[in-house]
Amino acid sequence: MEVLLIGGSGFMGQHAARALLAAGHRVTTLSRGRRDAPAGVVTLAANRSDPGSLAAALEHRRFDVTVDFLVYDAVDLERILLAPHAALGRYFMISSGQVYLVTEGGTPPFREEEAERPLRAEPPAGTRDHSNWRYGIGKRLAEQALLGLRDTHGVRGVALRLPIVQGEADGSLRLWAYLERMLDGAPLVLPDGGQRPTRFLYAGDLARALVRLTESPTLQHAAYNLAQPEVVTLRQFLERVARAAKLEPRFVDAPWDECRAAGLDEDFSPFAGAWVSVLDPSRATTEWGFVGSRLDDYLPQVVRWHLEHRPATSDAGYSQRGRERDLAARLVGATR
Repeated sequence: MEVLLIGGSGFMGQHAARALLAAGHRVTTLSRGRRDAPAGVVTLAANRSDPGSLAAALEHRRFDVTVDFLVYDAVDLERILLAPHAALGRYFMISSGQVYLVTEGGTPPFREEEAERPLRAEPPAGTRDHSNWRYGIGKRLAEQALLGLRDTHGVRGVALRLPIVQGEADGSLRLWAYLERMLDGAPLVLPDGGQRPTRFLYAGDLARALVRLTESPTLQHAAYNLAQPEVVTLRQFLERVARAAKLEPRFVDAPWDECRAAGLDEDFSPFAGAWVSVLDPSRATTEWGFVGSRLDDYLPQVVRWHLEHRPATSDAGYSQRGRERDLAARLVGATR
């Protein structure tokens, strides 16, 4: 089959491209620039905010399946799906678990129908919460536009909602944020004792799911969650990260309020904040057999990759490391 990956030069797209090629499919990526792609991938350059650029890149090309990693709002989606001369085939939008976090109520792990709950109040402009809220709202509006095009234009579109994705070649530095702090030898402060639940997705499992969906018949629903099988606390996750890295970190528990009072925001512990989604993948498991890798099966190789490919720069939150160390020292001293 002919498969188009929009934004396929990112780390998730590269995992997907390699898996699709290995399965015998022909893969094309579309991005703003002709970035490096796995051998055998055809690359197209276009600016998706420019309808003329999109039309020129897609004209006279036909695809059986399109996977779009770069949809952030309804306009992004409509500009692609309504582009003239575009024959995109079945369309998979990569969405986010943040569509649940912009709604009122609900208890994780979230099921697909919970995205229909009423919206929560918009946070104050200019805040970190507002930035995350806008991201989730944008994904939600894109999903709604996709549903509309399914009804009015017969678009064969499905949204795949993802939590934080872990994997080799992840350039987000979020996992590295913890590894770097473990490596420097000072204690790590765990907001609220590291009891926040986490449930990630391995990039290789997303890639395998896309291969399966490329080859599968039409799906029953318009949205599916993907995630690893188990939910673990942040502390349990970091203990496994440390074990994989052969490190023995010292954890210091602190309420989030105390962390904020010490000048620490969610950048210093990127998996501990309120905008980390926990999803229930049972619909995808029941309907088309999706089963994600267990944490212990994929995390060691991901940790090893990060240690073997240490970035030239620190995660943004590492700039708060001094304040974190000071808080840890005060808390440890107070317990003696």
